[in-house]
Amino acid sequence: MGSDREFVRAAARLSGAGGDRDLIIGAGMKQRLICIALLSAGATALWLAGVPPTVAQTPPTERELRIYAGLHDAAARGDAAEIEQLITDGEKPNIQDSNSRTPLHVAAFLRRHAAARALIRLGADPNALDAQRYDIITIAAVNNDLDMLKIAIEGGGNARAITSPYNGTALIAAAHRGHVEIVRALIGAKAPLNHVNNLGWTALLEAVVLGNGGANHTATVEALVKANADVNIPDRHGTTALGHARSRGYSQIARILERAGAH
Repeated sequence: MGSDREFVRAAARLSGAGGDRDLIIGAGMKQRLICIALLSAGATALWLAGVPPTVAQTPPTERELRIYAGLHDAAARGDAAEIEQLITDGEKPNIQDSNSRTPLHVAAFLRRHAAARALIRLGADPNALDAQRYDIITIAAVNNDLDMLKIAIEGGGNARAITSPYNGTALIAAAHRGHVEIVRALIGAKAPLNHVNNLGWTALLEAVVLGNGGANHTATVEALVKANADVNIPDRHGTTALGHARSRGYSQIARILERAGAH
């Protein structure tokens, strides 16, 4: 990339370091290794596409977990009995923290399945959105938490919901990461196959553009194709999933798309 300074500046752009770049440039080997990690295939694809750094889901911080009380605390600890008692005593199941997370969001982030079941049974909204516009279905999709996904769907969660700052879906999030069992479950729950987010990508495009071409992303593409996802929706630059697969050398994915009529 020319020089260490240019290298770290590029990594800082990808990580959203902004005005702290000079601090990063002066850092040592540990920070350099972090910068290398940031130049992953997904981050590079976003950068080259002119997309701002990803707005990640925001689980509770250690500080937040220390100061939580009531239902948020009980959800974080997975204490279903205390959740039931607190709601019986009058605590509202959809109370929000400073990041608009309900106790159910907290349970989803921390994989507290019994707590999530109790909260939903006692009136928690499975479609509530936090400050980043994530619901528990999308949180479960990103976490590759199939049990939580099933709890959410069985409890009235909407697999068709438009979530995240990118106006995406849980299916797009799962396809991006190659979480193939989540993808299959969402397809079964009638998630929209061809929704285009505000980056111009469908679940199929994200599986290729932000995937690594490995077994999980290949199986994800296969699942989407088998479900009759449109293989010829292009991105904003007119490139289809097949074009991206060929340019990246993802030959197995390309063959799957070709057999489905992609061009």
